[in-house]
Amino acid sequence: MKILVVGGGGREHALCWKLAASPRRPKLYCAPGNAGTSQTAENVAIGAEDIENLLAFATREAIDLTIVGPEDPLCAGIVDRFIEAGLRVFGPTADAARIEGDKAYAKQLMRNAGVPTADARVFGPTVQELAQASQTGRGRDEEVHVQFQRGHDMARDYVASRDEGVVVKACGLAKGKGVFVHPDPSDALLTLENLMVKRTMGEAGDRVVIEEILTGPEVSVLALVDGKNIYILESASDHKRIGEQDTGPNTGGMGACSPSARLTESDLKIVERDVFVPVIDALQREGVTYRGVLYAGLMMTAGGPKILEFNCRFGDPEIQAILMRLESDLLEALEATIDGRLDEIELRWSRGEAVCVVMASGGYPGSYEKGKPITGLEEAAALENVQVLHAGTAFDGDRIVTSGGRVLSVTAIGDTIHDARQRAYAAAKLISFDGAYLRGDIAMRVSGR
Repeated sequence: MKILVVGGGGREHALCWKLAASPRRPKLYCAPGNAGTSQTAENVAIGAEDIENLLAFATREAIDLTIVGPEDPLCAGIVDRFIEAGLRVFGPTADAARIEGDKAYAKQLMRNAGVPTADARVFGPTVQELAQASQTGRGRDEEVHVQFQRGHDMARDYVASRDEGVVVKACGLAKGKGVFVHPDPSDALLTLENLMVKRTMGEAGDRVVIEEILTGPEVSVLALVDGKNIYILESASDHKRIGEQDTGPNTGGMGACSPSARLTESDLKIVERDVFVPVIDALQREGVTYRGVLYAGLMMTAGGPKILEFNCRFGDPEIQAILMRLESDLLEALEATIDGRLDEIELRWSRGEAVCVVMASGGYPGSYEKGKPITGLEEAAALENVQVLHAGTAFDGDRIVTSGGRVLSVTAIGDTIHDARQRAYAAAKLISFDGAYLRGDIAMRVSGR
């Protein structure tokens, strides 16, 4: 069996590593991959967003199954194109992936479904006006320019009227960096200018969602959805902020642990009943069938769980920690999702606990340098119950060097969360590259040490 994994981050290395352990022994390809995926897959020099060339490769090589990791190609319609070509592919269609690609749409979907979430307002051009802007070129069409300016002005007026803090979210895809929490609402004015006027995140910030600040522990719940059945995976807790004690700007994720001690079995049943079931039903009423992974980012508030966001793919770095605990065949679970038979499988999980610590380039999530040689990888990987999963790495001749902001996901499993933390940090200590940064408190609140 031939499998193509699309993407080149820590999530994709984790998928390749776990798929390579399948008893069916598939031949793996990863596009574009990284230095780590080359350990178990053949890297293919095609970008994750180059849909037509990915399709041509899959057709030419008679790929039996394509698994799409990142959100960008999913939102761009890669699954639709592969299905049209008669190829098997894991992931939601573009219509379904909109639940991540358009936060304004997701908010309205949640309202329609009665899913608990933060109160919010949307500001910026309409979908039709954005389409017009893309056709005419923003700034060249006076009417379009007026609509963009009006959206910014209305957002500023709304924030200025607030006495309590706000969260500002870029509506489009921002690689996990489009959420800005402002306890003082006046600080949000600069964020609005950066997003809507200076366009520091490009088209992602043309529209914004401004919502109330929710308080409580944050957790991640991922589910496989086959169009009718929902299979909740083991829970996880992400660590989004760059600084220890959850300070500084948001990132794509600086670490994770699984399971989350902040969720009980009873909580998971409530989340399935009050979040996943109604939102899948709401999509069905719109004529959208969801197949793939649905990720719910939740805040466990005093009033119960509330949704922060939905994602249309495996979380990164959550899936690194979750897959560390999966004892069943991942390939079987993914194919059951495609074939609509999730009700026929039962996944087995280790009773151990997993911790993933992200090692990042100095300066991330801002600007950073690439090409820094990495040492200690073999020594770290040799430790018991440790997997060093690559994200932003590449080959420079025989050397492995940094090539991204999040460089490595050092992941370990232990009998307790404390044991897993010790293993992960012991492994990370053996690895070195110039400017390396990691948080020292991943899962610390959970472990109590």
